[in-house]
Amino acid sequence: MAAKKDIILSIKNASYRYSDAEEDDYALRNVSFDFESGKLYAIRGRSGTGKTTLLSLISGLERCTEGEIIFDGKSLKDMNLDKYRNSDIGIVFQSYNLLPFMTASENIILSMDANGLKIKNKREKAIELMEKVGLKETYADRKVLKLSGGEQQRVAIARSLSYNPKMILADEPTGNLDKQTETEILEIFKKLAHEEDKCVIIVTHSQNVCDTVDVIYDLKKVKENK
Repeated sequence: MAAKKDIILSIKNASYRYSDAEEDDYALRNVSFDFESGKLYAIRGRSGTGKTTLLSLISGLERCTEGEIIFDGKSLKDMNLDKYRNSDIGIVFQSYNLLPFMTASENIILSMDANGLKIKNKREKAIELMEKVGLKETYADRKVLKLSGGEQQRVAIARSLSYNPKMILADEPTGNLDKQTETEILEIFKKLAHEEDKCVIIVTHSQNVCDTVDVIYDLKKVKENK
């Protein structure tokens, strides 16, 4: 039996209640999941089950209205969330969220600058990160819009690694990619989990993703959980 790894993230009875002019209801209710370092996870569920809400709670963009989320032994309620997002977690988006007027390496360097990293040669580090995700040095000076979707997503992953976070959150990261490219991107995430001991969490609708990960967590509609 494989040894149990450290739990890096624990979601304990987390709920998120929202209020607007039309209704007052739960977007997410009584969710409890544990995530370990060194594993690749998928969170799946139909539209309206709270996947995006859960990702917002994990990333500290929203706060639980009930329950709590514990990262590395500390409740997010007691943490500096800006520092948490800028050092502990990396986020990868379906739409890449790269600056199109900048080159691949410049996008990665910008992330280093934003996080105040003291690195002597940031371009060299950016190229090292690009090579880690399967992009040769020749891509470093290419404008983002000159890259394919798969290449842009590789740059986005490299950018998320620029400050060596313990956890990677990916929101439908292969949703805009063909199946072959999706498989290649998933191999990168798998290596980050299994070889670099990161906790990688993917929110997805893709069966290919679910067939690849170590653990799948299913979300159901709030009313089904009442």
